[in-house]
Amino acid sequence: MFPARIGICITAFALVMGINPVTVSQAQAEQAATARNRVVIQVSDADLGKWNLALNNAKNLQADLGASNVDVEIVAYGPGIGMLKLDSAVAPRIDEAAKSGVKIIACENTMKGQKLTRADMLEGIDYVSAGVVELMSRQQQGWAYLRP
Repeated sequence: MFPARIGICITAFALVMGINPVTVSQAQAEQAATARNRVVIQVSDADLGKWNLALNNAKNLQADLGASNVDVEIVAYGPGIGMLKLDSAVAPRIDEAAKSGVKIIACENTMKGQKLTRADMLEGIDYVSAGVVELMSRQQQGWAYLRP
């Protein structure tokens, strides 16, 4: 919503100042083309289908945009944390995603509540003290947000 408003304001300013709006639009397009793509994906359900959808989203983003052109984080908390355990049904897919550059993040508040330790969890994942705070922080930093 804000990028559209900014574009309108820039175009209006350009018109008032006598600047060619086509040049302004070209500059905006060039800036958008070089901007880094960043998306944070929330998984707070123990639903295997939602986990697979989140992992598919991450894989498709990397395939379509190029893995080196997009930062992808999957933040798991609440009931969704169970899919990051060693015996998870999606463990091979999570491992594949992490190896491809997707950052998989577990909420330590949820882990404490479920009496889980890092030894219970898959290798290659990262940890934050509060998953909800991570989601909020990333959105404030301009990351796109998905929740399958």
